[in-house]
Amino acid sequence: MKTLPLKVSAAEMRSINRSAVMEFIRANSPTFRSEIAEALNISLPTVMRIVDEWVAAGFVIETDERAPSGGRRRQLLKFNAQGNLVIGVDLGGTKCYGAVANMDGAILCERTLTHHATRREESYAMLEGLIADLLADARGMAGIVRGVCVGVPGVVAVDDGVVQVCPALDWENFPLQERLNHRFNPNGRGTPVVIENDVNLAALGELWFGLEEEVESLVLVAVGTGVGAGVVVNGMVFPGAQGMAGEIGYLLPDRASLEQTYPGFGALEQRISGTGIAARARQILAERQVDAENITAEAVFAAARQGEDWARTVLAETVDGLAQAVAAIQLVLNPEIILLSGGVMRAGDLLVEPVLKRLEGRIPQLPRLLLSRLDYRAGVLGGVVKIFRRQAGLFRVMKVV
Repeated sequence: MKTLPLKVSAAEMRSINRSAVMEFIRANSPTFRSEIAEALNISLPTVMRIVDEWVAAGFVIETDERAPSGGRRRQLLKFNAQGNLVIGVDLGGTKCYGAVANMDGAILCERTLTHHATRREESYAMLEGLIADLLADARGMAGIVRGVCVGVPGVVAVDDGVVQVCPALDWENFPLQERLNHRFNPNGRGTPVVIENDVNLAALGELWFGLEEEVESLVLVAVGTGVGAGVVVNGMVFPGAQGMAGEIGYLLPDRASLEQTYPGFGALEQRISGTGIAARARQILAERQVDAENITAEAVFAAARQGEDWARTVLAETVDGLAQAVAAIQLVLNPEIILLSGGVMRAGDLLVEPVLKRLEGRIPQLPRLLLSRLDYRAGVLGGVVKIFRRQAGLFRVMKVV
């Protein structure tokens, strides 16, 4: 893989410089203007102009501290994480989690709602109410709310935030971003709302706040009510041409899958999601004339730990399906790390090593397969990244072949 030279306009170069200065301050705070200029090889007057813009926008603060250097005293610059807040919401298939966080990724308050089988307008009304409550919480905090970011378990149009497909909530071509902005940002005079796929946000959250090392490429696989993946390439989410990148729940694991249609949940999703695991357990137990109408994936894993043969069968099938998905990701994208997240992955010790053993000798190189560190908070923290990049106008140029 090689990087191709790009022809960059003057406006793009200004945006690149602004982004580079902001990223340096965020990563190296506190710092000096001269230190930024030297590290980035940007002229000091240009750095001074950009810093002034960031200070005026409230993303950077000049501290009262002064550090001696060569007989002169220079003012320190700090990233104003505490003064900038984001409301993030992870709209799951069976529950909804929301929080107010600052731009250092610190959760300042959080709320969780269960909604289970609600559909369409009921889910929307619940979401609108949660955002209103979080905005009220944020009013008592020191800082500016820069935006609201909602993660949805479905395919989201990048340009306008229309939820194109979301089986868990029975949404199709649902204008979620437009409706929420009408409520919370009328005529652009309120708090802007953006919509993104929930797993894409979780991948961003892990990239910025969850990993102990710096990586440029990762794939986050979330297995809960549904199954999806967030793809990060060169530090940016890759949505695909129609926003479908990472929709691995629709992978077709065998020939039998080609004989069916999947208008809702996909073929792989129906097998290894929490819903699919519970359905398979009910099927096996029904054959044994055991009533298991209310069984959950968590109960299946608990039974597997106790050595129940029926649960071991379901577990083995789940491992196989997950291994197929991991293998496809490793062979097509070859990311630095594949992360596993979601409610099902809380049984990680039953899944991670068995998946790697299942793939050993079957693909050329095993992936680095790790469990998420942020768990259910990853999507909200990804919302922090999304709003920060959008409000600050951060720009990254990349072209790889």
